[in-house]
Amino acid sequence: MSTPTRVYIARLAGVAVFDPNGDQVGRVRDAVGRLRATKRPPEVVGLVAEMPMRRRIFLSINRITSIDADAVVLGSGTLNLRRFEKRPNELLVLQELLDRRVQLEPGGQPGSVVDVAMECARGGEWSLTRVAVREQTNRLTRRGHLHQVEWDRVRGLSGIADNRGTANLLAVLEDMRPADLANALQDLPDARRNEVAAALNDERLADVLSELPEHDQVEILAALDRERAADVLEEMDPDDAADLLNELPPPEQDVLLDLMEPDEADPVRQLLKYTPGTAGSVMTSEPVILPPDATVAEALARIREPQLSPAVAAQVFVTRAPQNTPTGRYLGMVHFQSLLREPPADLLGKVVVNDIDPLRPTTPLPEITRRMATYDLVAMPVIDRNNRLVGAVTVDDVLDHSLPPDWRDRDALGAAGATDPVLDGADG
Repeated sequence: MSTPTRVYIARLAGVAVFDPNGDQVGRVRDAVGRLRATKRPPEVVGLVAEMPMRRRIFLSINRITSIDADAVVLGSGTLNLRRFEKRPNELLVLQELLDRRVQLEPGGQPGSVVDVAMECARGGEWSLTRVAVREQTNRLTRRGHLHQVEWDRVRGLSGIADNRGTANLLAVLEDMRPADLANALQDLPDARRNEVAAALNDERLADVLSELPEHDQVEILAALDRERAADVLEEMDPDDAADLLNELPPPEQDVLLDLMEPDEADPVRQLLKYTPGTAGSVMTSEPVILPPDATVAEALARIREPQLSPAVAAQVFVTRAPQNTPTGRYLGMVHFQSLLREPPADLLGKVVVNDIDPLRPTTPLPEITRRMATYDLVAMPVIDRNNRLVGAVTVDDVLDHSLPPDWRDRDALGAAGATDPVLDGADG
């Protein structure tokens, strides 16, 4: 995002919003923060823009490419024109905080909020970090000093909607791995589980849903409004999103897919077409793909990207252009250990191997398991009849679909009777 790392939100009010073609689509009216039931400042999830005829819509912060004092520019011309409605745990910054009476810490000096700054961290997440507060004085002719302080130095900014038990529980669960958090959620009453899930940000909730049994995934998704559910599905890997949507009635699938961004929904739609229990139904459609003229150094840089799972990052698939699935002609793959042994300047076309027959989308799961075990592979390519790469089956996909359907369900496990100690008393 080409923008200052810190932006004061009151200065954005009324700023024009433009699409990538330079056409004005509206004006900024507010920013939306998502409250966190911990000491961390609220996360900024987007802006509210006013369209012609005074219609207000939501602009996700991830869809914005630049923000400055003169313009906000979107990265896509596609807009969700549904009227904006604030969700639970959300905060309209200008509407709810401007002129609010607060106290500065330490000392409790009274004052009022005149502006709030949002700041972008290295990972791209925006948060409300600083507050401009003007001291309250007893003199009618004298204005108080203006202080710019950290969010946590101001008392009285927000009241978190979650009850105390949910707030304490979120603080305990915040740093857990997604799989451990999923296990913890299964020990909660349904209502509390849904409260905690709704308070997580979209990316975190997507990771946790992927680790839950199907019936819990469906119940949590159903408890969200449809737009939030679509946002969470966008954050999931396409194969995980397809698995979850497969548990819903077709009409509900269509509604959620239509609410998703087209570039996020298209790979999910493709996966939903394959027969369950085949390579096409369990594969990921987003493996690491590079052309044969890419260098070993470029491949190593690509598999270092932190969002890649270990199984996906273990190998690079080499194809002719285009590199998005379905790709150009499949040429072979290179395991990361091979990359480590080759000179960084060498081309992938020189080190690629293609002596193992790829899978077809119709290859059944038992055959996939047998072939991956035979060749000690953590992933196998899946190609179509035109020899184009359409995806890859990874070992975690195989394990997930080879274990009993209820393997993630703690209630179905004989050893799952004990209560997780981190949850003791969390409901109080």
